[in-house]
Amino acid sequence: MANLRKELEKCKHPNSRKTKALGKKARRQNNKHKTRMGHAIKSNIMGEKLSWFLGQIDEGRTTPLTPQEFEDLIALYLKRFDEELEQIALKQSIGKHRANQHAARQDVIKITLERERNEYQSGGMEMLNLCDPLKFKMLFDWDGSALSVQHLKLDLVSFNMLQRLKEPQASGQEMETA
Repeated sequence: MANLRKELEKCKHPNSRKTKALGKKARRQNNKHKTRMGHAIKSNIMGEKLSWFLGQIDEGRTTPLTPQEFEDLIALYLKRFDEELEQIALKQSIGKHRANQHAARQDVIKITLERERNEYQSGGMEMLNLCDPLKFKMLFDWDGSALSVQHLKLDLVSFNMLQRLKEPQASGQEMETA
């Protein structure tokens, strides 16, 4: 970027071909940088999500989650901001002038939860399928860095998918009792 700035300063005329070429080069570098930042932000968000799930699972556990346990864990994940929302509501109820003090944070939380809930109910949340033994092991082997998230094979985990996984287990238990 510094080299581009120096070259732009050397250009005599603002409409010359060289000036336009340098401007195009600068825009291209800027767009590349924005794209890289977008991928980094997505990796950080996914890393936080995976570390939350890792923190909720017992360290000594070696067997993958059952679909019911996974469903309960996702329900708990979708309620992770409830305490913070209660605190904001409490602060807003105390004084007249503080009614909008934490409105931005509250809106961000509500939008995030609504989006995640909609993803889970419809198409699926992008994350590791913790019912799969290989992916369960991958989560425990993960080093916790956002950079290594890209090496994990993520699935779309939805409510319907977990219901389908429950069905074979339910029919298998019925056969054992018969």
